[in-house]
Amino acid sequence: MIARDSDTGRPNAAALYLANLTPGSRRTMREALNTVAALLGVAEVRTTDGQDVRCLHTPWGAVRYAHTIALRATLVERYAPATANKILAALRRVLQEAFRLGELPAEEYQRAVLVPTVKGHREPTGRVITPSEVRALLRACADDPSPLGRRDAAVLALIRGTGLRRAEVAALNLEAYHRETGELLVRGGKGNKDRRVWAPSGTRAALEVWLGVRGTHPGAMFIRAYKGGRFSTQRITAEAVALILTNRAQEAGIPACTPHDMRRTYISELLDAGIDLATVQQLVGHAQVTTTASYDRRGEAAKRKAVEFVEVPFFAPAE
Repeated sequence: MIARDSDTGRPNAAALYLANLTPGSRRTMREALNTVAALLGVAEVRTTDGQDVRCLHTPWGAVRYAHTIALRATLVERYAPATANKILAALRRVLQEAFRLGELPAEEYQRAVLVPTVKGHREPTGRVITPSEVRALLRACADDPSPLGRRDAAVLALIRGTGLRRAEVAALNLEAYHRETGELLVRGGKGNKDRRVWAPSGTRAALEVWLGVRGTHPGAMFIRAYKGGRFSTQRITAEAVALILTNRAQEAGIPACTPHDMRRTYISELLDAGIDLATVQQLVGHAQVTTTASYDRRGEAAKRKAVEFVEVPFFAPAE
């Protein structure tokens, strides 16, 4: 159901925009719009389950060019260029919906969306997870004798072995997995595009152990657990995927890491192995090859190797 403005009763522009996104993108862009709403002075509004929805109570039709320019200036100060541009992109799309609803005059809309993108570059956040850390994570799952240990091992092995996004893992159904070949059909990924990936042998072994617990009935590949270790029939959430990794990292005694760090590790490893960018792009579901290229660390390795040829004489000081 589309949220409506409490005063006018009309559909809210933010709700219309978010409704057309995939669940993973919807969460990200809702947070971006909440950031804009907060900067515009909109008070926090939360649902009964604690979700911040102030963006659904924002008068987007009242936003003008002066607002967007001021917003951009604040975003430049507070965020990395990529984050600032993501927030600005969400703002432009919501203003487009406000224009379509007749809330924002055409001339004002054209001015408001003219706000320029933020220039600049920063080193990517996150990190690559080392092979020893991956082994420690999966060892922590193996040391857990409960069914949760088998489920969590399969979740982590799947992310590590396929580079799936956490929302894609949560949305995966058993019917999408071909057990004989390891082929996975990822439906409705980012951009609402389907793609095929293949699980390596270690991931397939972890999935087989998990399916021995879960069973082979149709439905969600990964299901929630009640206290005491009993499983429900409901699928896990994207947030639960992140929590699984957080908890197992603590048990394994390794630094904190995220599902996207796993994805980053998968991409980096393929590129380091010489797999061409186009193939990696298709495997991970990036819309642009430039996004995949941003994970490429081979250039850094080459620079590190190059400086080995620079000779700097050094003499230990006399005692």
